[in-house]
Amino acid sequence: MTGEIRLTGAIDFEMIETYELNIQATDGGGLSAHCKVLVVVLDVNDNAPEVIVTSLISPILEDSLAETVVALLISLVIESTLDREKVSTYNITISAQDLGSPSLSTEKTITVKISDINDNSPEFSQTSYTMYIRENNGPGIKIGKVNAFDSDSEQNAKVTYSLLPAEVDGLPLLSYISINSENGNVYALRSMDYEQIKEFQVTVRAADGGSPPRSSEVIIRVEIIDENDNAPFILYPLQNNSSPANDLVPRSAEAGYLVTKVVAVDGDSGQNSWLSYHLLKATDPGLFTVGSQNGEIRTTRLITDRDTMKQKLIVLVRDSGELPLSSSATLNIA
Repeated sequence: MTGEIRLTGAIDFEMIETYELNIQATDGGGLSAHCKVLVVVLDVNDNAPEVIVTSLISPILEDSLAETVVALLISLVIESTLDREKVSTYNITISAQDLGSPSLSTEKTITVKISDINDNSPEFSQTSYTMYIRENNGPGIKIGKVNAFDSDSEQNAKVTYSLLPAEVDGLPLLSYISINSENGNVYALRSMDYEQIKEFQVTVRAADGGSPPRSSEVIIRVEIIDENDNAPFILYPLQNNSSPANDLVPRSAEAGYLVTKVVAVDGDSGQNSWLSYHLLKATDPGLFTVGSQNGEIRTTRLITDRDTMKQKLIVLVRDSGELPLSSSATLNIA
């Protein structure tokens, strides 16, 4: 027997820091003695730090003030203004390290989400819009679309569209066009007439679903495209139920003499209003000519005694539309 004290199992300072042993020594003659041994367990650095979050606020409003407490460890606070539209989630890693040798450490990541406030107005994809529609359109035709985006989230980002009240040619705007409040599609509600209205403007408002809501506005310019729906109108000579007036030509008139001029206008625009003049029928087709661009009627030669005293001409006036329209003028020349 040596009297050595040995371990019979593992010891853990964090569970038991000291052991008290009562020792008895006995000799061969039956005499004994006692002593008490106190074993003190020395700590070694065998436990890494533990990070415990006792309170966590998440999500937090993006307009929270600086120094707002987000989590309780020792203290985790906001240092500057938050903006959910720039950063919507923060993953914060906290590291704790002890001073043992060797040193032990622990990391813990907490996630802080930023909740939205309605701090952004809807923004249209364009600063203004121009939409075109052909006259004589069918009611209900789609003429275009506007689009607005709100960088907030959920209800704060839900955009609805509406038209601001106005008048067009003395009538309420809403009798001319409408807009789908959900998708921004714009529709014509009636048949347009270029000769009555060539263009008009409408203001569209985009509002979000926040409380209170935020909104923005944009202008749409609606242009009516002309169709060739008007035939040339003869201003001179007057065409009515009575007999056309007589234009006189002296017998001494030389070739190229200006007899008269057909004057016409067209209510359409552009190419649809460009007019040309053509001699459709004449008592003596070889005696007169018509200027194709100006409608001037001139003699082509000297008038002789053999020419008929009264000449009847029919002049065709035609526009330059894709499907041209025309009118005719009857003239009596003596």
